[in-house]
Amino acid sequence: MNYNSQISDYIAGATEEQVIVLEELRELVHRSVSEVREEIKWKMPVFNNGKDFAYMRFAKKHITLGFYNIERLKDPAGLLEGQGNTLKHIKITSLDSGLKKQIAKWLVEITE
Repeated sequence: MNYNSQISDYIAGATEEQVIVLEELRELVHRSVSEVREEIKWKMPVFNNGKDFAYMRFAKKHITLGFYNIERLKDPAGLLEGQGNTLKHIKITSLDSGLKKQIAKWLVEITE
C-alpha cells in the first residue's frame, strides 16, 4: 500500500479511538481500490486514482468519510448525509463488519 506520510501525520493528531478507525478506513480504501494515491487537500486526507473519489477527516465526536461523484452510489438504507449534488458523507464513530462491507461497496461503485 502506498501510504503518504502527511496522511499518517494527520491521523496521529486524532484521539486514540479515532486513530484506530481512521487507519481501518485508510486500509479499506487501499484494499478496495487499485492504485490509490493519498494527498492532503483542503487540510484533510483525500484519496484518488487519477480523480478524487473520497476524503476523511476527524471531529471531536466522529469521523467523516465523504464521497465525490455520488451519482454512482447506491444507498438504499439512507446512511449517507448531505444535500449537494456532488458530495455525500457518512459520520462514523466505530466500524463493524457490516459498515465495512458497505463502505467497500461504495468505494468500488465510486471508482468504476
